[in-house]
Amino acid sequence: MKFLVTKVVKLVSLATLFTLSATALLGNLAAAKELTVEFLYIESKEKRPATLSNLVAPPEDDGLLGARLGIKDNNTTGRFLKHTYKMNEVVISNDEDFSAKLDEALKTYPNKFVVANLNADKLTKLTDHPLAKDRLIFNAGSLSTDLRINGCRPNLLHTIPSRRMLTDGLSQFLIKKRWTKIFLIEGLKRGDKEFAEQFRISAKKFRLKIVTDKKWPEGSDMRRNAAAEVPSFTQGSDYDAVFIADEVKDFGQYVAYHTWLPRPIVGSHGIQPVAWHRVVEQWGAAQLQSRFGKLAKRTMAQKDYGSWTAIRTVAEAVTRKQTIDIKTLKDYILGPEIRLAMFKGRSMSYRPWSGQMRQTIPLIHEGGAVIQLSPIEGFLHPKTELDTLGIDEGQAKCRVQP
Repeated sequence: MKFLVTKVVKLVSLATLFTLSATALLGNLAAAKELTVEFLYIESKEKRPATLSNLVAPPEDDGLLGARLGIKDNNTTGRFLKHTYKMNEVVISNDEDFSAKLDEALKTYPNKFVVANLNADKLTKLTDHPLAKDRLIFNAGSLSTDLRINGCRPNLLHTIPSRRMLTDGLSQFLIKKRWTKIFLIEGLKRGDKEFAEQFRISAKKFRLKIVTDKKWPEGSDMRRNAAAEVPSFTQGSDYDAVFIADEVKDFGQYVAYHTWLPRPIVGSHGIQPVAWHRVVEQWGAAQLQSRFGKLAKRTMAQKDYGSWTAIRTVAEAVTRKQTIDIKTLKDYILGPEIRLAMFKGRSMSYRPWSGQMRQTIPLIHEGGAVIQLSPIEGFLHPKTELDTLGIDEGQAKCRVQP
């Protein structure tokens, strides 16, 4: 009965949310004025490191097609309010001079709203560029936790979650399942070190115990030797789960079912914390997945979701405030009134200290289903349970909004 009541409450809450959005739209029709909202999408292609398998490579246009869908969705609803949304696209290849191309793009396109699909270093170059100071930039590509702790910028917001948010969401699930003793395997590629380090911090925060901590041996090729090599590699103290940090899917798929102890795999493989995945279908997400599939001829990936969310955030603010003034819109986006329906089970908002969008973290398994949605019931917070994931206000050493 409690489960049924909870489900009913959630459905009522979502229905109320959509009703409020519709009410706001109708209320603004009378005051509508013609507005043109222009975005700049900027991406730098990164050279993908060599891996054992090419079967799990991410789509080449991850991020860009999500932004295109956002523009299309905005124009679908915006036409009732006489709002037009446009986007210029700049994609920089890995053999081009990024600084020169960035300078050229910012001079060519003075668009006030920027969706950035960049790594942390290049994103910082963008936010600190003299021509970007008066723009509002959305990070849809970098998972760097440091950007949310030490790298805050007054012109930078984040729609993609940090690695800390991902590892916090996973750690809550591990606590719920009482899988408290962890065997950690850290990969050797870009991002693996931070993913493993953020999990170590999350483990300490939620009182998990890492009983064995190993780096994956350099040069190992497990395509033929996994059954012989992985069991001996995963020998050690008793453990409840194996956490793998292998973001580019280099070796983790060869660890599953070969561990010394028959234990679940979590992290970058097995049970994975994600920003978005094709198996997210509840809370109206199936309609978003369908629209994206028709546009892109593939499933929606994480950076697609981050880009789409950035563009939808601006549309919500423009609809509510009937202006394209950057300060007015930023104050609303970072304020307490905003409630974004982004198809992940709860309304979302932004943290005024780091600019991070508060969001739930789906935990999915590679077989194709959502296992759990974090934050998990029972992990409390004085303001919102969503702030149990990632960098809380007292942990940030910088602030987006004074």
